[in-house]
Amino acid sequence: MTNLVFIDTETTSLRHDRRAWEIGAIARRSGHEDVEHTWLIDADDLDLGNADVMSLRIGRFHERHPQARMDDSAFRSVQDEIDVMREVEAVTRGAHLVGAVVSFDADVLGQRMRANGICPSWHYHLIDVEALAAGYVAGKADGRDDWRPQDVAAEKALVRPPWKSDALMQLIDVKPAGDEDRHTALGDARWAMRVYDAVMGRTP
Repeated sequence: MTNLVFIDTETTSLRHDRRAWEIGAIARRSGHEDVEHTWLIDADDLDLGNADVMSLRIGRFHERHPQARMDDSAFRSVQDEIDVMREVEAVTRGAHLVGAVVSFDADVLGQRMRANGICPSWHYHLIDVEALAAGYVAGKADGRDDWRPQDVAAEKALVRPPWKSDALMQLIDVKPAGDEDRHTALGDARWAMRVYDAVMGRTP
């Protein structure tokens, strides 16, 4: 069985020079239980003067990052970027990365690893669960003869890009992450895992 890592990042912007401030990953190794990981990066390593305020709002940086909340009791959960990147490299080594628009996450992680003298070593073949789900739904719509033609046409229209992830996930009976988990790195990694499992037929 191929090793998979379901992954997501919360970042300081959408630009090429963005930093990941939170990383969530679920490692699935052949013959082992899934293992969840989450990391928070020290604010001193984030170049926040170059951040985009809307990106920070989407991930709720000021509500959730211990240093932004000035929560001294939670500071021990924050790590230096170089230490996080070493741990992420070890978890993802040789694995296929799986996520929603996972190229975005692979790009920022690869950049920050290399900036810290670390070589990314995951498999070059990335798995985007939104593309996976869209192809799955389009194939099922073509193969079902119990639907009226307009139903098939409507369903196929939903899977033409640009995709609306919530609408697409309804078609494969995957519930979106709840409000508390949405746009958290681990919550979105769990959501990507549910999508992958729904398409590939694995019972969580």
